[in-house]
Amino acid sequence: MTADIPLGDRLDDDDYPAYTMGRAAEMLGTTPGFLRAIGEARLITPLRSEGGHRRYSRYQLRIAARARELVDRGTPIEAACRIVILEDQLEEAQRINAEYRRAANTTTGPGPH
Repeated sequence: MTADIPLGDRLDDDDYPAYTMGRAAEMLGTTPGFLRAIGEARLITPLRSEGGHRRYSRYQLRIAARARELVDRGTPIEAACRIVILEDQLEEAQRINAEYRRAANTTTGPGPH
């Protein structure tokens, strides 16, 4: 499947599972156990290689780094994962609201504020 996608496109794809668990843990300065724990908390779900090994994308590593920052400040891992999930949900809701406001302003024109 990935052989059909040009290498340059895969390298530019934030969602491409390019990193092994060991490499991901090294990049984050953490342990494979931390990555397993945030997977169990359903913060991220790594893809699996044909051999069953966990593979992580750049996007997933950014999410994991956010959780690690909270854990490093003393937040329990389950709470850190929940906070990151809620932050993402809030960001998405704000993005959707902004789109609705733009669409409403386009169809009705600017009104009194």
